[in-house]
Amino acid sequence: QVQLVESGGGLVQAGGSLRLSCAASGRTFSNYAMGWFRQAPGKEREFVAAINWNGALKYYGDSVKGRFTISRDNAKNTVYLQMNSLKAEDTAVYSCAAGTPDKVRLTAYRLGYDYWGQGTQVTVSS
Repeated sequence: QVQLVESGGGLVQAGGSLRLSCAASGRTFSNYAMGWFRQAPGKEREFVAAINWNGALKYYGDSVKGRFTISRDNAKNTVYLQMNSLKAEDTAVYSCAAGTPDKVRLTAYRLGYDYWGQGTQVTVSS
């Protein structure tokens, strides 16, 4: 089992920045690919970003490319999502997820995650 706890959400004005953190515990963090997803009210969950076990590979959803950056610190068992130039449409609950590399790689890191955090609310005011 892997336990994931997100933090760093909040209310920010359009054009501002936030950094989300996801702290992992349980099994060896570096064994897992990590992803960030978001879900706005009335919408389906959306892929935001993903990173492989050592940070060498990163993937982004089209709506956040060039604005968001995913990173990880395996020594701290933490994955981050730096969000810049935030827009009102970025408002959502953001969740992190952990998955075994062999599984998530099959879908370009967009599906196949086994463990999920509870999420943190990000609200961007226009």
